[in-house]
Amino acid sequence: MSKKKEPFILENVLIEGVAAEGKAIAHIDGMVLFVEFAVPGDVVDVKVFKKKKNYMEGYTVRTVTPSPDRLKPFCPHFGFCGGCRWQPLPYAMQLEAKRQQVWDQLVRLGHLDVPEIRPTLPSPQTEYYRNKLEFTASYRRWIYKDEDPDTIPPEDWPGLGFHVGKFFDKVLDIRDCHLQPEPSNAIRLFIKRFCIEHGYEFFNIRDNEGYFRNMFVRTTENGTVMLIVCFYYEDVARRTALLDAVADAFPQITSLYYVINGKMNDSIADQECILYRGDEAIYEEMEGLRFKIGPKSFYQTNSRQAERLYGVAREFAALTGNEVVYDLYTGTGTIAQFVSQGPEGHRNRICSGSHCRCAHQCADQRHHQLRILRR
Repeated sequence: MSKKKEPFILENVLIEGVAAEGKAIAHIDGMVLFVEFAVPGDVVDVKVFKKKKNYMEGYTVRTVTPSPDRLKPFCPHFGFCGGCRWQPLPYAMQLEAKRQQVWDQLVRLGHLDVPEIRPTLPSPQTEYYRNKLEFTASYRRWIYKDEDPDTIPPEDWPGLGFHVGKFFDKVLDIRDCHLQPEPSNAIRLFIKRFCIEHGYEFFNIRDNEGYFRNMFVRTTENGTVMLIVCFYYEDVARRTALLDAVADAFPQITSLYYVINGKMNDSIADQECILYRGDEAIYEEMEGLRFKIGPKSFYQTNSRQAERLYGVAREFAALTGNEVVYDLYTGTGTIAQFVSQGPEGHRNRICSGSHCRCAHQCADQRHHQLRILRR
């Protein structure tokens, strides 16, 4: 049995560029080093926790000289939460890094001959842009290094937030998330406080024990809100008390669901979502199109950027109205609806099998200028 290699420190490492998954990149003695929480131009000390034949991985333990491009992270959870890992990197550099990653995958690694790759299209918003978030409950939240577990009172142990990077059973309690607009933060904090005050057991992810499991918040550009609360087992009295309380406190919630999920993971794709109050769906609008979003619907999480993305896809397709377009695995069908826009601004009819939008049955589909076949 080979002996596990102990972590070691590399000092005064110059960060050269940006890699995938929010990591930075450097080179040490001809070997690639991937570094977490660093920015190109930083000089840092790195703790290496993985060393392979051709590469190493580590994270910053000390910034010797910060890069002139480095920004102060806007989120107090940066460095612990698994998301938003490029906060110290200026947005223009993030966009260029994404363009470079596309080139690397297609040309350097895939050896494909492709046209010049356009600059990455920036998002209209860089904060509060997501329309869906999932928060996980944990009976024992992530403990910071400066905290003494022996002095933490019982009411401060539960957490409701995001998984800590690389740990399936570690949950970082989130105070203020910059990803989704209100009332997302307020709803999460209300539910956490209610559950603690009323003695609801937060879930033990490793042992699959507890009552309150996780929750989803979905929002739209026009202000409607869907909330899905998940429990490990049914308890009518406690479930009703929580759902009534959150519904009364937040009239913005237009669609309130709950799920009883007794399986080994948090996914609700194979679970029954039960409507408790309000409408069965929320609706998003793009270019005069209205999309129905249910608790399990796939919809691009950045609504405004999705609209720009689909516009570019339609421009690249350069459809004339005479083509047959196959719409495959597209969730709510947003791309299909977008490309159905005709060249003169009129909208072509769409035939998509049992979901046909025509006013009559499409036994003869030749009357369509553009056919979109959904599978």
